[in-house]
Amino acid sequence: MATDFNELFDEWSSSYDETVAGHDPEYNEVFRLYSHILEEVSNKSKGNVIEFGVGTGNLTEKLLNSGKQVYGVEPSAGMRKVAKEKLPDLILKEGDFLNFPHPTETTDTIVSTYAFHHLTDEEKSAAIKQYSLILNDNGKIVFADTVFADITAKNNMIISAESKGYHRLANDLKTEFYTTIPVLKEIFESHGFTVSFTQKNDFVWIIEAIKQRSV
Repeated sequence: MATDFNELFDEWSSSYDETVAGHDPEYNEVFRLYSHILEEVSNKSKGNVIEFGVGTGNLTEKLLNSGKQVYGVEPSAGMRKVAKEKLPDLILKEGDFLNFPHPTETTDTIVSTYAFHHLTDEEKSAAIKQYSLILNDNGKIVFADTVFADITAKNNMIISAESKGYHRLANDLKTEFYTTIPVLKEIFESHGFTVSFTQKNDFVWIIEAIKQRSV
């Protein structure tokens, strides 16, 4: 789960913004159109927003600048420190996708970028179930993350990374919990959401799931 990666993200916090800016050739494609992807997630959001995996606050800043109220959740102390330095007035809590202090305000949108893959498919389902209970009717989830069309596409990407000598990337693809669109579609629909997927680069898709009104 996300908290298992805290040490890694504490170390990465000081150089994360350089990585997403394209300074690491192995991950250039993963972060291609990074700013545009964050902008699209922000544009698709509405009202009171919970953001999971705030990181260094890049998406958060866009959300705040567009007038949304943001309640941030981040497990890494290092990342929280950087985010608070950038955005001192941000409401930012220690927690992860599954365990977090709930805001007192009602929630219209739940967002996250480049983080949901830290959960197993079973944990992803448990998280979405929890979100279905705290979102307003017609509330939505907007995630951007590495997802694959199917297992074959994922395996082909691993082979491609290895052939380029991108061994860190290949290892990430083998060991992290990157899932497939059919699996995510089933998870969201089983918890009362309609969901759509929009591909932004060879790795990242925007996932937009709208909660169906209670009867």
